[in-house]
Amino acid sequence: MRLFVKILLTYFLILSGHFLYAHEVRPAFLQIQEQSPNSYAILWKVPRTVDKVLNIQPKFENSFTLSETSPPRILEAFVLYSYQLEGEQSIANTKLSIDQLNSTGTDVLVDIQLLNGEHHSFLLRPTQNSILIPETTNKWNVAKTYVILGIEHILMGFDHLLFVLALVIITTGFKTLLKTITAFTLAHSITLSFSALGIANLPGPPVEAVIALSIVFLALEILKIQKGHSSLTSQKPWIVAFAFGLLHGFGFAGALEEIGLPQNEITLALATFNIGVELGQILFVLVVLVLLRLVQAIPPSKEWTKKLVPYAIGSMAVFWLIERISGF
Repeated sequence: MRLFVKILLTYFLILSGHFLYAHEVRPAFLQIQEQSPNSYAILWKVPRTVDKVLNIQPKFENSFTLSETSPPRILEAFVLYSYQLEGEQSIANTKLSIDQLNSTGTDVLVDIQLLNGEHHSFLLRPTQNSILIPETTNKWNVAKTYVILGIEHILMGFDHLLFVLALVIITTGFKTLLKTITAFTLAHSITLSFSALGIANLPGPPVEAVIALSIVFLALEILKIQKGHSSLTSQKPWIVAFAFGLLHGFGFAGALEEIGLPQNEITLALATFNIGVELGQILFVLVVLVLLRLVQAIPPSKEWTKKLVPYAIGSMAVFWLIERISGF
């Protein structure tokens, strides 16, 4: 029975890891900037894959006219559209919706800047694809939006989750686990903040490759520990978690840069995005601990089955490493 459970978990780990990586879709981004009274520049950023662009489009009330100002620009993960929106009234207190959003699995981050200084940030989702644009700024909307984005990013960032999973497997004792996860949190919060604020930055592709390499390293460490060998990772996992966490923070920063930050609420958005990442991470750790407790309650079987999980983690990470290096 234990063998069956481990094989099933490993099989799910590999398949779900490949699926999440291959099909991760970042949020679309709609920027509305008032240039003159009732005249707005629109930037519409739609996620794309190699062979598909999401068929979604912003829709305004009939009193507004939307016209394209330049041809679409195709980027690596997005298509950029530029429009001009003209109306006889302010966009405040009017309805904004995203056509076909309810048939997708992605969200839309909306950022609106008005001439009177009001600034709005909110998230439209497949289950709620329209909103009445408010008159006054609501900081709670900004905070809620970026908490949700942080949670979604960590739960869809399977490489980060695989790293955390390996840390949980390596660490013994609740205090040590708490210290290790705290070190990882502190480290990636530092580099995420530094990068978002323009203090320090690293190029994305090498960072993503080293993140994959960090997971390979932890998979090998798990195998060493299973053989009874002691190492710095097994004795002081928080040091390794902090060191690699600095790199993972730059990975988070790359995703946040693509999402965008509201320019007059950068601190609030950055702080709440960090909070969202940590909430998602805590949720994942709790689920892993419950699963590990269930597996440990099953009577032991053959010794070699213990190697299934680290081999699955390492194999997935090696696949990512090769793929990311080949993309340089």
